[in-house]
Amino acid sequence: MRVFYIFTLLGTLLLAGCASNPMDPVADQTVQPPAPGMSQVVFMRDAYTGKAIVSSLYDVTDGKTQFIGVMANGTKIVHPATPGKHTYMVVSEAADFMEADLVAGKTYYALVTPRMGLWKARFSLWPISNDPEASHSLKSKNFKEWVEDTEMVTNSPKSLAWYERVKASVEKKRAEYWPVWQEKSADAVAERTLKPTDGL
Repeated sequence: MRVFYIFTLLGTLLLAGCASNPMDPVADQTVQPPAPGMSQVVFMRDAYTGKAIVSSLYDVTDGKTQFIGVMANGTKIVHPATPGKHTYMVVSEAADFMEADLVAGKTYYALVTPRMGLWKARFSLWPISNDPEASHSLKSKNFKEWVEDTEMVTNSPKSLAWYERVKASVEKKRAEYWPVWQEKSADAVAERTLKPTDGL
């Protein structure tokens, strides 16, 4: 009975994740410096689990929702941002968050990582830190692979239309999971924050 349940669940996961990426690839795959007076965050997704399931990214600073893009496995999005504090959100079956304190002229990196949810993969955002001891570090041997093994994508008419269709659902998930984030300890939030010194 247990084996049957596992295979049934796996089948459900595959069906739930059969969604194509509506984003367009970028012709120049080089991560350029941010525009003068601006910062940027490079969101990357490169994982072995949850490959067939897409997630979506948002800047929800001060409670306002700005759509960043849709992330399929093996992709990255370069997001221009004003210097200062930001809150980012990733949405799939649930919503999760990451804080950032950005400095002008710097490029920051973050990972979108899957974790198994009730019916399909949920996702979390993790800052890639300048600290060599961090779980996700700019100094790690994996960082170069994350950058090289992901394809840069950008929004398209198809992805923007997709967001318009799901906007209400996104807002519902933000409202549901934001209180959960606010209950995290100061140490847990600090671990999930891009610090000014994490920029390159």
